[in-house]
Amino acid sequence: MLKEEADARAPAETAHPALEARDLGMRFRGPDGEVALFDHLNLTIRPGESVAILGASGSGKSTLLGLLAGLEQPTSGQVWVAGANLTALDEDGRAAARAGRIGFVFQAFHLLGGLSALENVRLALELSGYGGDGEAAAAALQRVGLGHRLHHTPERLSGGEQQRVAIARAFVTEPRLLMADEPTGNLDDATGAQVVDLLFALNREHNTTLVLVTHDPSVAERCDTVYRFREGVLSQ
Repeated sequence: MLKEEADARAPAETAHPALEARDLGMRFRGPDGEVALFDHLNLTIRPGESVAILGASGSGKSTLLGLLAGLEQPTSGQVWVAGANLTALDEDGRAAARAGRIGFVFQAFHLLGGLSALENVRLALELSGYGGDGEAAAAALQRVGLGHRLHHTPERLSGGEQQRVAIARAFVTEPRLLMADEPTGNLDDATGAQVVDLLFALNREHNTTLVLVTHDPSVAERCDTVYRFREGVLSQ
């Protein structure tokens, strides 16, 4: 069922850029007055493209990724995903627009304790309106090498295994766009390399657009396009 639903929406969505930021700005109020994190930022990402946003810790790249995913609202400008203007929607509307279309992998995993790996992935299906498809969830975990950990709760999994559950959860709805925010930040080098390999394998196998925020140049170099985010300016 997931494959048919994803295929049905694919022609319309691939007619547009996978992601666009138009004149995007983000400001916040600090102790010394208003601070501009960035202004007039523009970005266009093609369907199936792998893109890295490279920058130092605290540069604002994670905030930018959250805006691009519709998790936050910008101060100014627009974010378009597959032809839909996310910034024109309220919070519920943005959540509905993301459902099944955007997968997000966080540095901190954000798995629900007390739920098994299988239940964490099934929950993503339920929230996206696909229903709790146990077979699809199990297949996603099998794909990330956790077929033998289906019924393990997060506290019984290593950091690398938890991140792979998070990737399975993000990918189980077969989204057209997969975003990852420092996905190796809490992992050792060897485990982090395995997680990065998995993200790029999913990008290739499913032609999923991949947007990856990282501070690691060796990870960024594997992407089709690399942007550097410095002092509020995004450049290639």
